[in-house]
Amino acid sequence: MDKLNIFSSRDIAKITQHRSGEVKFGEKILTVPSDENWIEFITLSEAKFVLIGLPEDVGIKANLGRTGAATAFNSTLKSLVNFQHNKFCKGNELIVLGEINFSEEMEISKTLDTQNKEDRKKLFQLVENIDKDVSFVISTIIKANKIPIIIGGGHNNAYGNIKGLALGKGMPVNAINFDAHTDFRIMEGRHSGNGFTYAFEEGFLKKYFIFGLHENFVSKSVFDTLKSIEERVKYVTYEEIAVRKTKSFTTEITQAIKFISNTPFGVELDLDALPNIHSSAMTLSGFSVEKARHFIHLAGKEEHVSYFHICEGAPDLDVSNNNHLTGKLIATLILDFIKSKKPEEN
Repeated sequence: MDKLNIFSSRDIAKITQHRSGEVKFGEKILTVPSDENWIEFITLSEAKFVLIGLPEDVGIKANLGRTGAATAFNSTLKSLVNFQHNKFCKGNELIVLGEINFSEEMEISKTLDTQNKEDRKKLFQLVENIDKDVSFVISTIIKANKIPIIIGGGHNNAYGNIKGLALGKGMPVNAINFDAHTDFRIMEGRHSGNGFTYAFEEGFLKKYFIFGLHENFVSKSVFDTLKSIEERVKYVTYEEIAVRKTKSFTTEITQAIKFISNTPFGVELDLDALPNIHSSAMTLSGFSVEKARHFIHLAGKEEHVSYFHICEGAPDLDVSNNNHLTGKLIATLILDFIKSKKPEEN
């Protein structure tokens, strides 16, 4: 695939800060050798996880959101490679494949006006192009019997992830989404607000659970749609758990996972569900980072978990000296997911 920018060991070494007496994650992470076919390499590798970046925010722009998510992957990688390689998490469990090159789509997107009807249609088409590339790479990783960890881009990429998983497994699949929004808007053209709708209507998504959606952010029409398909799409709201406290966080996670975990499923986490994290739809109210980490741990433990996607993080929207923290958070969540697959020690 021409658009796949495969990272080398040299790329990783450039951003790894070596220190005497320590072994950094980047010193042990695996990359595809330049003289090997990437598909054959990941297939034969003993590593279970494959990291891929999606540096785009075209889908967010098409959804009339704030752009900035294109930089999440590079920011994440700079933190990830400088975490410690130790008994809790080993670098050689992860292959850093690289990123899909969306520079052409990004450049075209910059010239388009979201208030112009024809321009917005062009944005929808760009997202469809992105969908094709994402679904191809994800399905290829799945067919290699690996678990893709996908970083960056808008939540439009849930569609490519789900389609890729379904094609890789040869069957409709499930998804659980830790998100303040349903991303189940109408099929008006592809964007970051309707990836799950398209995946559902096209038969790739069988069952879907939205964990922690915010009641104030969901339209009546979407709630009506969810009611009509409640056998296959369920949700629990943030307010039920954290404001009115009529439901328990842990109990609801258990029920949510039970609903989707009997078949291959993907885990989606939108950073706009967490307060004060720079994202395309930043919020001041939401579940804590610790709650998100616990969610990932519980979902990641499941036998049929098949991919993990963290989206909408936008480090460039943070103009402070701490704009590396969004990437550091994403890197932490990646390792939580990898650790969840390990047998628990007594």
